[in-house]
Formats: sequence, C-alpha cells, structure tokens
Amino acid sequence: MPAKFSRDLAGRRCLFSRQQLPLAFKTALDSIPPPIRLSPSLDRVTAWKRRLGAHDRLRVGLVWSGNPKHKNDANRSIALEMLSPILDLDAVFVSLQKDAKPDDRAYLAAHSEIVDLTADLGDFTDTAALVGCLDLVISVDTSVAHLAGALGRPTWVLLTYIPDYRWLLDRDDSPWYPTLRLFRQPREGDFASAIERMRTELAAMIEVRRNS
Repeated sequence: MPAKFSRDLAGRRCLFSRQQLPLAFKTALDSIPPPIRLSPSLDRVTAWKRRLGAHDRLRVGLVWSGNPKHKNDANRSIALEMLSPILDLDAVFVSLQKDAKPDDRAYLAAHSEIVDLTADLGDFTDTAALVGCLDLVISVDTSVAHLAGALGRPTWVLLTYIPDYRWLLDRDDSPWYPTLRLFRQPREGDFASAIERMRTELAAMIEVRRNS
C-alpha cells in the first residue's frame, strides 16, 4: 500500500499508510468529512446515453471482480455467473467490468441481456460518464464502488463477512458515501444469500418504477 506523508501537530513530517491516516487524524464517525461529489463530463454522458438507447427500463451497472493482484481478491471477487439470480429481472444490465476473466467473457458472450461496452472505456472519466447514465450500480468491493459513491449514484456493494475497515461492521449504509447500501455476507463465503437479498430489493425497485 503506498505511503502518504502528513504532519503532526508539532509540524514534524510523518509517514502514514492510507489505513493509518484516519487514526493519525483521529477521525471518528461524527467527524468524517462530508463527501465531495464528482461530476462526470456532460458530453461523455450524452454520448453514452445515445449508445444505450431508450431508457424504458431500469439501468443497472455490474462489477463482479477487482484487481487479481489485490491481496484479498479471492475473497471479495465473484464469478459473473453468481449474479445470475438477478439477471432474469426486467432491467437493462450494463457491464462496467474491465479485464473480465476468460470464464466471465464466455458468460457475457452467451448472455445478450448484459450490455457490454467496456471495450470503449478508456479511463475512469469514461467509466464515470457511463455510471452517470445508470439508475443503480451493483459492485463488489472495488474501485468502481468508490467511484459510483463519489458520483452520488445509487450503489449496492457486495461485502465479505469480514470486510475492509472502511465499511465498518453491523450496518448497511456508509458514512463515506450516503448513496451506498451494503449487502454483507451473513457468514464467511456466503455471497449467495447476499445476492438473493439483492434480487428481492431489485425486484421491488423495478416494480416501483413500473407503477410510477
């Protein structure tokens, strides 16, 4: 983890990791700074909307795996097929997954209900603009979840039973990102139960949109 320099109250230059900075600054739940909301490029948002076509159904972005070099990736990432319980719902699913693994690429190729425009995601500016066209992002604990949260987009995050410290414990919201909901494993390794809860919530959201 890259280190960051800060200064203590005496002005001395100190070396902290990202994880240690909240401790160094004595950050508590009631002193977390308010989020600074990012704004995607309007031109790029317009271009993505044009490519996505009619907005007649809920648009849901999907991210199911992170960087395989991450030390906890085997626990936080899932195969795309694990999301199959939600893919039969009446929504437009949009892949936000860069560098999909071979098995996931094969699943994408066999499931045309998932729109995959990721070949044209050149950088996070493109990703931010595409996220700006979506009604909801569903993601494992990876960078796109943080990006969507910083953009103020409704985002559901799949979390391991023992998650990264930033997600805290025993809560389904995030003090860092007000638009995030957390779907935690009820027991170690049990993503299936969390995904089933997501399906129930997503079906209800689709029904509300249909009747509005």
